[in-house]
Amino acid sequence: MARKTQRSKAAPKSAPTSPPGATARDKIIAAFMALLAEQRFEQIGFGDIAARAGLSLAACRGEFGSTLAIFAAHMKDLDRKVLAGSGSDMAEEPPRERLFDVLMRRIEAMAPQREAVRSLMKSAQCNPALAFALNGLAVRSQTWMLTAADIDAAGPRGMIRAQGLAMLFASVLRTWVDDEDEGLARTLAALDRALARGQRWSGMLDDLCRFNPARCVRRRRYRTEDEEPAAA
Repeated sequence: MARKTQRSKAAPKSAPTSPPGATARDKIIAAFMALLAEQRFEQIGFGDIAARAGLSLAACRGEFGSTLAIFAAHMKDLDRKVLAGSGSDMAEEPPRERLFDVLMRRIEAMAPQREAVRSLMKSAQCNPALAFALNGLAVRSQTWMLTAADIDAAGPRGMIRAQGLAMLFASVLRTWVDDEDEGLARTLAALDRALARGQRWSGMLDDLCRFNPARCVRRRRYRTEDEEPAAA
């Protein structure tokens, strides 16, 4: 099966400015992502964001209460871009291929923020609280990515799948931020390997979910009770 997603060229060094007619929310997100490409997450303050966005502090406060909330809004926008993308030609493909297509569309949508992602990853390595918060955002997003690939993401099993996929995708992003190839060959290979690992792990999860220890205990008890009269 030929993977049909068109691959993006190398990303620019910083996020583009917000388009004409952008809302205050859009301007704040664009300003924050541009600043994140230039400096660490923990160094960015609302004064910097307001100045870059060309807005007052009051306008910024009216939209967001923290820099993490700004990044969460960016993640939500990214989810919407991926979900709005066409995946109808993948409907008959196996789940792994559908998920590959969805995640590559996500990576392509992230292209303008490559330097911002690199910066954020460095900050998360030194800040466990930030890493924990980012993981929560990633799990939420990957729940939507699983759903977009028509893979069950409901209930406890879906939550475990989303967590596993968030970890796998994070490992792929570590390759992507340094992949200068126009066709993203290293990233494609890393994603393929990650999904292969995830498929094996998901199969083990399904086997565990089908296994019911309580039923086995009941069966052993009933077998013992049936055997007692014969033994007598």
